[in-house]
Amino acid sequence: MTSPRGVLDSAVSAQAVPLQFGGGFIELAVLFLILALVAAVLGARGVAGLSMEIAKWLVIIFVVLAIVSFVL
Repeated sequence: MTSPRGVLDSAVSAQAVPLQFGGGFIELAVLFLILALVAAVLGARGVAGLSMEIAKWLVIIFVVLAIVSFVL
């Protein structure tokens, strides 16, 4: 037999989740930034440049998605 408390718990747990974007982009950007710095110190200019480009685009995507999620 279901108690009234169990019914209430299941009704309360079904809440609306706000729309969220940008999960993981900033962490990946920091990872690529660190990779670029290490590659630059070791003299791998090609890897450093590519890593910086990837980090830059990940930050841009993060900012755009953050603005969209704030507006919505």
